[in-house]
Amino acid sequence: MVSRILLVDDSPISRRMLKSCIPKDRGYEFFEAGDGQAGLELWQEVRPDVTFMDLTMPVMDGLSATREIIRLDPQARIIVCTADIQVRSLEQAREAGALTVVRKPPSKETVEDAISFAETRG
Repeated sequence: MVSRILLVDDSPISRRMLKSCIPKDRGYEFFEAGDGQAGLELWQEVRPDVTFMDLTMPVMDGLSATREIIRLDPQARIIVCTADIQVRSLEQAREAGALTVVRKPPSKETVEDAISFAETRG
């Protein structure tokens, strides 16, 4: 069951767009961070059920943050949300421990599917 969701993206607009794609009627509690380092620290504090992680961010990129989170908890459920469509980048995200990738701009359907997929992995 997913109840707490962490959104990690350096763009407030991207975080808002992603949040608008998540169903409002399920009572999710949201947490937000503007870079990978802040996301890692917030993840450690709140231990969200699902984390949406951008790849390209200042301070600490999403791949590094994903690796660190997975090192701390191999069962962490991370969904990469990125505009980067390079095959190698997507492979690296999965190798780092991401469950799946949602391409930007996200749609309600792809985000709901990703959350449902993450729930089956919990």
